Amino acid sequence: MLPSTFRMSLWVGRTPRALITGITGQDGSYLAELLLAKGYEVHGIVRRVALEDPENRLSRLAGVRSRLRLHAASLESYASIHKALDKIRPDECYHLAAQSFVNYSFDDEFSTFETNINGTHYLLSALRELAPECRFYFAGTSEMFGTVEESPQHERTLFHPRSTYGISKVAGFHLTCNYREAYGMHASSGILFNHESPRRGYEYVTRKITAGVARILAGQSSELRLGNLEAKRDWGHAREYVEAMWLMLQQPKPDDYVVATGECHAVREFVELAFSYAGLDWRQYIVSDPELYRPSEAHVLVGDAAKARRVLGWKPRIAFPELVREMVTGDCRARGVEAALASRAS
Repeated sequence: MLPSTFRMSLWVGRTPRALITGITGQDGSYLAELLLAKGYEVHGIVRRVALEDPENRLSRLAGVRSRLRLHAASLESYASIHKALDKIRPDECYHLAAQSFVNYSFDDEFSTFETNINGTHYLLSALRELAPECRFYFAGTSEMFGTVEESPQHERTLFHPRSTYGISKVAGFHLTCNYREAYGMHASSGILFNHESPRRGYEYVTRKITAGVARILAGQSSELRLGNLEAKRDWGHAREYVEAMWLMLQQPKPDDYVVATGECHAVREFVELAFSYAGLDWRQYIVSDPELYRPSEAHVLVGDAAKARRVLGWKPRIAFPELVREMVTGDCRARGVEAALASRAS
């Protein structure tokens, strides 16, 4: 692993410039904070509506908003991407933006492909023309593995995606590889397994659970409807996973890395832990809803991040119970029930 000062030494006399697509999301907000702390000039591409409604759409960036440079553009428009990149000319580009909610990808396959595949292609093409020395990061996902024939999954495991989202990410992964091999670009992909935090969107099952606990404690709900409680995932903390993204772009050669904890937990385990922190019996509140099951479920996904540990020096530090507690605490605090949480969990 190269020391973290390696890349910084290349920028003596000037501030390194980073571009983040998807900067308003969970990962984008944590990454923006990380890069600012490292002395970067941080730019973000957002939809124009976000600039018109910053209180709601830029809420995750509230603590650093004044230090960011945001540009209106759309991944569906090559012209807008080209215009933004011509102005920014970044040294590093982190491509996190995507239609990333798996269940929604079944409902609208066409827009998922348009955003996730064409958007990635537009960005790579524009970078090749305008900033060919820029180092590029593509946000891959464990959903690319889908139906797996080996476990845990690593960088050489074959892809067999089970959702439109997973298919679109496989295409983006191969686009990234192609630009690396055909044009010599420093383009890397992170195959990130599920990563959560108090900033996770409410449509994702983990945040749905912790927000549901908070609503029940606050007397605002009496049940929580969930799909497949036996689905199993490898869950880590987003704050740690963005560190791996940055480390990938500090390496002398581009490559692809699995980022994961190596531990597998069922949705049921997440539910039991979240409700226990609030002093509640989950069986009294959970309703199994067949309508919330996926049309096709991925097999057990658990990652082998040995390469990331060996090459990047990265490893997860936040344990699963600590992650769940942080998310429950955050949602309870937001609803004014922190005292109840503390007394019940003690």
